[in-house]
Amino acid sequence: MSATSSSSAAGVTWDLSDLFAGPDDPRLHEELEACADEARAFAATYRSRIHVPGGPQPDALLAAIERVEALQERLTRVGGFAQLLYAADTSKDAHRALVQQVEQRMVAIRNELLFFDLEWLALDDEAAERLITHPVLATYSHYLRAERRYKAHTLSEPEERIINEKNQTGISAWTKLFTELTSSLEFTLGEQRMNLSEVLVLLRDPQRETRRQAFESLYATLGANSQTLAFIYDTRFNDHLIGNRLRGYAAPIAPRNLSNEIDDAVVETMMTMTERNYGIAHRYFALKARLLGLEKLELYDQYAPISTAKEQMPYHEARQVILDAFGRFSPQFEEIAGLFFDKHWIDAELRQGKRGGAFCAGLTPSLHPYVLCNYTDDLRDAMTVAHELGHGIHDYLARKQSLLNYYPTLPVAETASVFGEMLVFDYLLARSDDPKLRLSLVCSKIEDGFATVFRQNAMTRFEQQIYEQRQQVGRLNVEQIGSTWLEANAPYYGDALRMTEGYQLGWSYIPHFINTPFYCYAYVFGELLVLALYGMYRQEGAPFIPRYIDLLAAGGSQAPAALLQAMGVEVADAAFWQHGFDELARLVDTAEQLAAQLDA
Repeated sequence: MSATSSSSAAGVTWDLSDLFAGPDDPRLHEELEACADEARAFAATYRSRIHVPGGPQPDALLAAIERVEALQERLTRVGGFAQLLYAADTSKDAHRALVQQVEQRMVAIRNELLFFDLEWLALDDEAAERLITHPVLATYSHYLRAERRYKAHTLSEPEERIINEKNQTGISAWTKLFTELTSSLEFTLGEQRMNLSEVLVLLRDPQRETRRQAFESLYATLGANSQTLAFIYDTRFNDHLIGNRLRGYAAPIAPRNLSNEIDDAVVETMMTMTERNYGIAHRYFALKARLLGLEKLELYDQYAPISTAKEQMPYHEARQVILDAFGRFSPQFEEIAGLFFDKHWIDAELRQGKRGGAFCAGLTPSLHPYVLCNYTDDLRDAMTVAHELGHGIHDYLARKQSLLNYYPTLPVAETASVFGEMLVFDYLLARSDDPKLRLSLVCSKIEDGFATVFRQNAMTRFEQQIYEQRQQVGRLNVEQIGSTWLEANAPYYGDALRMTEGYQLGWSYIPHFINTPFYCYAYVFGELLVLALYGMYRQEGAPFIPRYIDLLAAGGSQAPAALLQAMGVEVADAAFWQHGFDELARLVDTAEQLAAQLDA
């Protein structure tokens, strides 16, 4: 299959030479060797000097943190390069081999450094608090406090070493198998052969028959591989449960909440509020069925354009729209986004073997981020690029932080990305006075919002239910996973949309379930938060912008609650989450009004 010829983004590939010259660059292995030497020297200097009565001297702890941070920065450059090469083409043996080699070396190096975190966690709380609050360590106070969250869930050093070693042939290997399998799948529509990204975009085709055939092709191919996919998923479920049991977590979602620095109660409140508002989706699905002239939507109709013309946007036009939209908000946003296009930090072309979906990789503060997407000339692809560039701007602004304060937690990370989509949506809406186009844009935005809030909430409930089922009955087969998937999705779709036969395999190609369990609720958090923040922006105008930029520039230097309190947001308040749903309901109101105008 020659996928690169089917998109205006053909030839748009990233330039990784800022990292290394290629998979055979001798500097790669030289750097790994140097990092291994530094790790051994660090261990020789600091082992048994952190966990001491009363704790180490603040200056000594600061020196150790800065030294290990510098080493981690070097490792991330090597590991990031290997992972980016692999994502760009999972089929190349050289890329697979490099990932394996780098992972093995990095595990060995990180095992040398394990003692440092373990000794810090072993300190008594009084000594640790004295260091956390000491002025000398002010830059790292949040990092040091955040690390202490894992005190009750960390094993001994020999046990942690064994887990790290075994993960290479354990869950890490299963994750690679999933990526390589789904990247290699071919889907057919008549004589046309497509990869996963291409067949998924056909579910948005204006022709219903094309959507139906694409839906059938998608699930026919997934069905032919369902036994393997189910085994991979079941292995992931069991591995996660074993890890939770060994580490003493109370629930499967608990490690993710701890990593995200969000209370369990806040997550449950947000998800419950989401379920209370599923009626917004039911109302919209009824409207869309009427707009499409259908009695009821099938699953393959939910993202259908309401116009007969395909909503396309070639890559060069998407670039200009995004830059103009970002520039209207802030010249700084436009300038940073422009760097991604001009300096080849984006890989957008379609290729067989390329990883599906999209991501932004913010590696370290001393480097720039990279964006991967699969651009099929669909208008939603332009929104995807805006989404990932939102991440990219976030990562770029946070470069003033040190590495240990650089990475925001997942829910905060998803804020900038969704905000970028909102900027482009508002820009497109403002430049059109055609009621048909405006209705199409509003419907598209509603559906994006539903996919980010309601669908991701249903996916998180699926994870909760499937882990509970795995604990109760043991190994799960295709039918059991599919039944749980339909059960979790049923409240979202209700009676307003028919879950078409085949959708029981809808879980089988979603990488988040494999790569990052319970990632999905971060999208819900980010979308609802952005809807609230965007409302503030509309009310305040220019004074909002520097506060928002400060939020992004803070990176991971503070907990989410502290960062958001500075913006006037209280995530523990159920009423806050309702603001986001009120905004979604307002968009549905707007769609109904525009539809009524067209009827008239």
